[in-house]
Amino acid sequence: MSTFFDEMKKSFVDVSVTDNKIDTAGFLEASESLVKLFDLLGSSAFSVVQKDMTGNITKIRAKLLEDPANSSTLQDLVLSEAGTKNKKATQGLLWLSRGLQFTAQAMRETVDLPSAELTKTFTDAYGKTLSQYHGILIKPIFKLAMQACPYRKDFFAKLGADQEKVGQQLSAWLEALEAIVKLIIEFFTSGNYGKGL
Repeated sequence: MSTFFDEMKKSFVDVSVTDNKIDTAGFLEASESLVKLFDLLGSSAFSVVQKDMTGNITKIRAKLLEDPANSSTLQDLVLSEAGTKNKKATQGLLWLSRGLQFTAQAMRETVDLPSAELTKTFTDAYGKTLSQYHGILIKPIFKLAMQACPYRKDFFAKLGADQEKVGQQLSAWLEALEAIVKLIIEFFTSGNYGKGL
């Protein structure tokens, strides 16, 4: 029986990281697969999250296609734009990594608090991650989306029938996602690359 993770084009587990540098193409495929997770939450309220993430993936992919030699890793991509006026891909990566951080936090709390419903774990995760970057117009949209989360048991059933397998795959995927998000955020902080974006 296949699970949501079996059907992913690429899992974060399979994204190549060498000397703390993240492979751009693999990262984009894994991010696209993650965006599909929001389909399982079943609420149109999450379309704003998906649209935002997909838009940022598109910006990064455009840079990779335009300048593959200097964009093969996310770190090289950011460095290649650092001295220029056009930082579209860097901005895309910054915002995408914030969306990924929110997703990782929401799923981490969901895994670590097995009795908590998704409305709680996702709302708490939003408060700890994305909400600090959102203005008064965006916050209510996100809060509405969090309230529209399905029941925990229904969400996990959509991840796959074999719950033991789902648990193992979710755990591995989540750890890989968290490690990659941490690397990206530390890299941005180290060079203050997100300034003004």
